[in-house]
Amino acid sequence: MATALGDEGTARGARRGDALGRWINHHPLAALSLAVIVIFCLWLILAPWPQGFEDWFGRKRLFINALFNGITLGGLYFLVAAGFTLIFGLMRNVNLAHGSLYLFGGYMGYEAGVWTGSWLLSFVVAFLCCAIVGAAMQILIFRRMEGQDLRQTLVTLGLSIVFADLMVWVWGGNAIQIDTPDYLTGPVPTPIVVALKPSGDAIFLQYPRVRLVIFAAAVLIGIGMWLALHRTRIGMMIRAGVDDRDMLSVLGYRVQLLFVLVFAFGAGLAGMAGIVGGTFQSISLGEDSHFLLASLVVVIVGGMGSIPGAALGALIIGLSEQFGLVYFQNYATVATFVIMVVVLALRPQGLLGRR
Repeated sequence: MATALGDEGTARGARRGDALGRWINHHPLAALSLAVIVIFCLWLILAPWPQGFEDWFGRKRLFINALFNGITLGGLYFLVAAGFTLIFGLMRNVNLAHGSLYLFGGYMGYEAGVWTGSWLLSFVVAFLCCAIVGAAMQILIFRRMEGQDLRQTLVTLGLSIVFADLMVWVWGGNAIQIDTPDYLTGPVPTPIVVALKPSGDAIFLQYPRVRLVIFAAAVLIGIGMWLALHRTRIGMMIRAGVDDRDMLSVLGYRVQLLFVLVFAFGAGLAGMAGIVGGTFQSISLGEDSHFLLASLVVVIVGGMGSIPGAALGALIIGLSEQFGLVYFQNYATVATFVIMVVVLALRPQGLLGRR
């Protein structure tokens, strides 16, 4: 058995290598251009910038900080959009209250942190609270409106307004900052040179530890979700239920329960992302609309129902926002929608979406 699995993995790797080689042979200019771009990007990140280059693009420290902030912001967007791509992209449920789940999870995580003093426990509380709300929404609303996109849109839009008013009533309209635990405070030294001292010694970038840890956690969650969807029996059932739920029901599987659990998991991810957002920045009134819109853009750019697509879309949108804030502040938001329009025009199913 082990030998068979090893041979299968080797054959799969060989097929991928052959496919890459054929692509390079068929598109030599594109491959060369891509290699030049990768080398140039590595030089931008790792090598000290000459003075003339900094006159054009500003200080390297500013560029590197924007790069790292964009990547870690992409991790936050992925956590929100991963749940949204499960609910909207995979299950075809239009949930415009997804941003409210993000905000509700942030508030509940804040309260849990105040009560218990544990930052990690607040993630569990936020996940469970939002998962319960998500399961109730799926049972009471979406199960009764399957395939009725307009009704789902209007009802969840109304719910988002109700949720926002309730959260203002309970927590007020002031911004709330979730405290970073002591073991994640402080910077982490990196091998990236951001400047040179007059003596010639290098100055290396130091970046907040909490952002790097949360980004690593987002990567692990993404890998786990992809493996669960494509390498497990439950993932096979979810994908089969989306394509033909009647056939899956005939085979004896409890499709409705499966959809409730998937919806609850997606809502719980949004709640966990609320704690991340409150730790990164703050949580306040209006953040629900911002992250709902960001999730929509990420799913459209990456491709509906695709976990790697959500990751790629979140990374692109996060980087565009941060570089926009640094280099063209007045058009930072516009750049996000320009990217979405270009993707829709050239590849309507998204960068990694299926036709």
